[in-house]
Amino acid sequence: MTYYLYHIPGKKIGVTRNLKDRVTKQQGYKSDEYEVLDQSEDIDYISKREIELQQSYGYKVDRKLYKDLFDNMKINATEMTSTFPVPLNKLKGRLMDNLGKSWETAFGTFTLNMDSVKWIIENAKTSMYDENRSYIYNKAFFEEILNKYENVSNKVAERNKEFIAALKAELVSKDDDFKSVDPNNDRFDNIRSWAKQRGLYDKGDTKTQFCKLMEEAGELGRAVLKDDKTEFIDAIGDMIVVLTNMAHLGGTTVEHCIDSAYEVISKRTGKMVNGTFVKDN
Repeated sequence: MTYYLYHIPGKKIGVTRNLKDRVTKQQGYKSDEYEVLDQSEDIDYISKREIELQQSYGYKVDRKLYKDLFDNMKINATEMTSTFPVPLNKLKGRLMDNLGKSWETAFGTFTLNMDSVKWIIENAKTSMYDENRSYIYNKAFFEEILNKYENVSNKVAERNKEFIAALKAELVSKDDDFKSVDPNNDRFDNIRSWAKQRGLYDKGDTKTQFCKLMEEAGELGRAVLKDDKTEFIDAIGDMIVVLTNMAHLGGTTVEHCIDSAYEVISKRTGKMVNGTFVKDN
């Protein structure tokens, strides 16, 4: 991480990790309107150097070292608000220096990115208890940032599904190989035909399929926790596809694996305990 000590002649001396965002985008100065006095990966050095040069040039000296401002960006979240340890006139710079930072609220995890920083700057207020602190209302942030983006993401996902369905329909009509996938045939045969046409059996292996299975299992876990029925169905379907291909790559078939498992469990006796079937010894 490199820290830049910049100078806007006649205005100020400051420190930033990103000159383009902090000085050009935020403050409006072009590259020929400021100069870099020093730079370092040592935050302790650059913090002390900033104070020294502010004093030397006769500018207002910051009350806290840059490293203390950066390291102490502790956001206090209550049920109603999120409070930042910085006044409004310094809030934007501090937020930009902490892009990627997340904190937990009653409405979920909030994260600092370009969109959320913009919203915070436009809606933050000075704390009535301390003029050096500022805050936002959590529900307003959730509705305008998190909830809105989740709705947009859902719409994009639906459009993607529609696109994939249309693409498959086009492939069936144009691709002679794809026509071999008989919609009335066994589902597992369809999966294997699709995988073979795409070269999965030539270039894939059981290890890569196992990793894919774990990824899909994570999607299923999230769907269960969110009680998302659509994602629940998609995740289980994806896992079955992966298991079908893994079995083929491992020299067997998913049907044989299912039959073998059923042959064992069909003879088991036991009882339900706390929602789980416990077999007899």
